[in-house]
Formats: sequence, structure tokens, C-alpha cells
Amino acid sequence: MPFELAKRMKNFGPSIFGELKAYKLKKIAAGCNMIDLSIGSPDIPPSRKVMDELIKYANDENQYGYSMTGIDPFLQAVSEFYRKTKGITLNPKSEILQLMGSQDGLVHLPMVFANPGDIVLVPDPGYTAYATGVAMAGAECYFMPLKEENQFVPDLTKIPEHIAEKAKLMILNFPGNPVPTIASKEFFEDVIQFAKKHHIIILHDAAYSELYFDNQKPISFLSLPGAKEVGLEINSLSKSFSLAGARIAYLAGNSEMIQAVLQFKSNVDYGVFLPVQQAGIVALQLAESITEKARKIYQKRRDLFIEGLHSIGWKVDSPDAGMFVWAKIPDGWNSTDFAYACMDKANVVVVPGVAFGPSGEGYVRIALVQKEEIMKQAVENLKSSGLFTPAVV
Repeated sequence: MPFELAKRMKNFGPSIFGELKAYKLKKIAAGCNMIDLSIGSPDIPPSRKVMDELIKYANDENQYGYSMTGIDPFLQAVSEFYRKTKGITLNPKSEILQLMGSQDGLVHLPMVFANPGDIVLVPDPGYTAYATGVAMAGAECYFMPLKEENQFVPDLTKIPEHIAEKAKLMILNFPGNPVPTIASKEFFEDVIQFAKKHHIIILHDAAYSELYFDNQKPISFLSLPGAKEVGLEINSLSKSFSLAGARIAYLAGNSEMIQAVLQFKSNVDYGVFLPVQQAGIVALQLAESITEKARKIYQKRRDLFIEGLHSIGWKVDSPDAGMFVWAKIPDGWNSTDFAYACMDKANVVVVPGVAFGPSGEGYVRIALVQKEEIMKQAVENLKSSGLFTPAVV
């Protein structure tokens, strides 16, 4: 039967991750042993106590109805988590909203606050869901370049006045994906003043807030005076608690903005599976021990991998946080060709930086999502690939 796609589908082309997966499977079918360092999906299992809680409630026949919204004990657990780990007081009844994974909030928020033709300020490079959400709202992205010379944070002074006046929303992400940078207190203070001046809502994506290294703990945007006046922080149990497939996250901050998002969500979903919420409560209660273990694992991988890359002549910066390495590629390549060369010559899957925005050209994103022995093998594969000049000893 003939049919037409909606015009908005022009904004949703094939995903680079789907293309990389298809090429990886082609290589596997040809007999190659591929090492996938592309998707930021945690390979560390959840805490046994968290899984046991999920199992316990999944065996309860009364837990299979609609949850509609986050249950009070989950919202209280988020509030307590913020109090203990960040020194921030949040009212669980009005300043916290449960989400079905952070993607739920990221792609829907522009639909709540932006009209067609409005501008949303997004980091470049940035997580691909940001542009997806803006397109769904019919709004327009204004890319804020993240440059090495500016420590990979947006230069707010470079945003033209007429753009700032049309902007309804600014999305930030620290520690970042794909660029694992930690923002300073001074930067967030500048953001709050900028938001107040131009009446812009701030959404801070803090999905990697608990994965930091060398005791360089990131600060929460909501910890700054005035932050709750202008915006929200979104966080997820996916990365830090290894619950990616469970799809549970939350939005925190300005109570009026929270109410607006709740109004939207009450029309599009029926909430998170109740046993998952119960497991999330235990995860948040055990946050200190769970996240400390994860940090140690990722830091060991980071140190091993970065040292290995340096030994083969690939001089990349060591990330301060997150689960990614943002690696500048050798001269003479574009990021897409280099990513495919890594698959062809080293059997290693990485993501071309340009997939995250124009300013990502010249880099690839590498995820620290394999065990140490596999990360070592990835280095050996890259060493023998012929893509790098051997390091001078």
C-alpha cells in the first residue's frame, strides 16, 4: 500500500550507531573478532542487592499495574541522594519528577518549552538526542562550539544577542558526552546570569555525575545560588548504577517547570514499572558504595588504555570523568574515514566525532566499556594497524 512519511521524518535520518553496528556485523560475518568501543552501555553488572530487590517485587502479582508517576519512596530517595552527595535540598513532592530514562526528558523537554521556530542552544559536539528533541518540537538548534582552547565549555560571549533573545532553552552536559569535561563553579555562575538576562531555561544533563576520577568530583548545577530559579538538572541511573536497560531517571529543579513537564508526561506515558522503581530506591540508598566501585573500575580502564595509546604514538587526553575518551585523530584523516579504518585495520569500533556535531570533526569517541584484557587487546590491534607512528622510546 502506498504511503507517505510525515515531513518531520526528514529530521530523522539513519543513525550513525546503526550504520556502525551494520558494518561491525558484516566484519564479524567475514570472520573478524571485533572489539566494540562505540556505545556507552555499561558492562558492569548492577549491585546484587539492587537485582534482588527487582526480583522480589517482580514476583509480587500486585506490582503489575500502571505506576502513572514516580512513587513517593523513589522521589524521597532522590531527594536524600542529593542531600547526602551534593548538599542540595529538594522537595520530593514538587521539585523532582521521575522519567523513563534520561532520553525521555531530553527529547520531550523542548516540546514543553519551545515553539516551532524558537531557538534551543545545544553543545557542539553533543549527545545526539538533544538535536532529536529540538527537531520534534519544530524548533531550531543553535550550536555552541566546544573548543579545546576554551577547555571544551561554551563561550557564552560568542552567542549573538539576537540569538540569545530568541532562545527558549539551553542544554548543557557536564561531565560531558562525547567530551568528558567537568564544568567549573564560575562557568555555572555565568550560565545563571546569562539565563536570567535572556529569560532562557537551563537543562543540565548530569548523566555522568557519579563517574569521575582522581577525586575530582563534579559540582551539580543545582548547587549554585539561583540555579533553581532558571532551570533543571536531569540525571539517570543508567550509567552510574548500571541500570541502562531498566529505563529509570529523574528531573530535578524548578517546581513550576517540573509541573509543566509532568503535565506533558501525563499525556504520553504511564510511568516506570513498579519493581524497577523499588530497585532504583535501593540503588540510590547504596549510591556511595556502588558508585565508588564503578569509579575504580573505569579509572583503571582509563589509565591502562590511555597509557597504551600513548605507547603506540596516539597522544590523547586523559578524561577527568565519564566513560569516554575524546581522542584527536592523526593528521590527514576525517573522523568518519578514520573510524572505518579502525574497523578495517584494527577490528575496533569507535564513533566518528562528527556524528555529535560539526565541531566534533577531527575526533573520535571511544567508550571504556570492555574489561581490562579487552581494552589491552584493542591497543594491540591499533598498534599493529599501521594507523599510527610508533612512539619514540
